[in-house]
Amino acid sequence: MIELLSATRCVACDACVKVCPTNVFDAVDDAPPRIARQADCQTCFMCELYCPTDALFVSPEADGPSAVQETELSARGALGSYRAAVGWGQGQKPGARSDASYRVLSLVAAPELPPRKQPQQEQA
Repeated sequence: MIELLSATRCVACDACVKVCPTNVFDAVDDAPPRIARQADCQTCFMCELYCPTDALFVSPEADGPSAVQETELSARGALGSYRAAVGWGQGQKPGARSDASYRVLSLVAAPELPPRKQPQQEQA
């Protein structure tokens, strides 16, 4: 569940508002967005992935609002930690290739797909 939107880190780009599939955030003119419907968060991490300044913290374990402190999360490196773990963002190392299922599937050659047929244009 989304637990924190850091007003000090946020640049009000509204990326989180745009990518949230459950409309958890409300955009605010000339200010950081607001977590408006926290209970609707499905813990998909999309907001945290797309935040360019690591201003968000999504807790994978929270079932409801909890008292989190930005200073503590920042000190632990938890702000934007999911984004870093999956290798998103500038200077990050992609993590998917170290995933066991990726390694297994990469050993199996996918059958080549036939070329797609182009739709026929209607004649006037």
